[in-house]
Amino acid sequence: MAIVSVSQLKIGDKIVEDVITKLGNVLFKKGFHVTQREYDILRAFLIPSVSIEAKESDPEATDKSEEFKAEDTGLIQFYTEYDKMIQLLKKVFKDAMSSPTIPILDIRNGMEHLIAKIQHYNILTFTPRMLSTDEYIYHNSIMVALTSFILARWHGFQSKDWMPIALGGLLHDIGNAKVDRAILSKPSKLTVLEVEEVRRHTLYGYSIMKNIPALNEGSKLCALQHHEREDGSGYPLAVKGDKIHPYAKVIAVADIFHAMTSHRTYKKAQSPYLVLEQLQKESFGKLDPIIVSTFINKVTQFHNGTIVRLSDNSVGEIIFTDRANPTRPMVNVNGTIINLAVDRKLFIQEVI
Repeated sequence: MAIVSVSQLKIGDKIVEDVITKLGNVLFKKGFHVTQREYDILRAFLIPSVSIEAKESDPEATDKSEEFKAEDTGLIQFYTEYDKMIQLLKKVFKDAMSSPTIPILDIRNGMEHLIAKIQHYNILTFTPRMLSTDEYIYHNSIMVALTSFILARWHGFQSKDWMPIALGGLLHDIGNAKVDRAILSKPSKLTVLEVEEVRRHTLYGYSIMKNIPALNEGSKLCALQHHEREDGSGYPLAVKGDKIHPYAKVIAVADIFHAMTSHRTYKKAQSPYLVLEQLQKESFGKLDPIIVSTFINKVTQFHNGTIVRLSDNSVGEIIFTDRANPTRPMVNVNGTIINLAVDRKLFIQEVI
């Protein structure tokens, strides 16, 4: 028997132990030989490794086991660096309440370590290991940073812009350090005065960052402008598209996506696919339409066979994606083909 990464499986390999999902359910019983379908399902369910029949003298099986160990180690390292960044951000936000300095070198080093393992971060499916609503602001900051870094690459920004955009995403909400935490975590509707105070986080953030010479000006403007909108309907200054820094346009898309797909004190997380559709609507006048188009098209590029849960709790696999409707592919549910572009009552609740 050899333990191998799913990515290293071969068609025909025999599975010799039950395959268990992360929720503790049996996905496959032991004893079957892998076909393309089982391989796709294993990948879609994010099964990291399986036990296959192999001779101890088989050097290839040994190599597979070693490759899996390296892959698993990389994932552990990613989560380790992520958790370190959470602790660093807690300190940064706490110090920002009274101190004008930010440990940019430590922050940059932390981001570089995270980005070195970014292949383990999936925008649609990533969930922090220890996520609580009380720490939403820190998790959101890191996810916006990572997503913005990836989106900057997808959209064709030069490599010299990738890290400044990531740093802009990481610190875009630093101004919330100066906003009353009771307001930020209030479960009921905010008063007019409370809304005004929350909106000041953009001004507070820029004032904290503006005098830091080690930061790119675009990174600083992300704090000020991530709530500005193309038609001038945003805040704090109601500037229009040509006055909004390109970095801030990227951060705006990432911030909206993660804010709407995360659990918060006053609202539940929404389906990432519904959020993508909302982003598409917002691209008409509110957000940069080309950046939004890049984001939606890239983030929905799944291979056929990806397992998804629909809004009626049925589970199926994607069999075809029309790029004209990237959030509404055709899904095979127990032999019934559902075209989500036609059946608008249903939508993808989650990628399993």
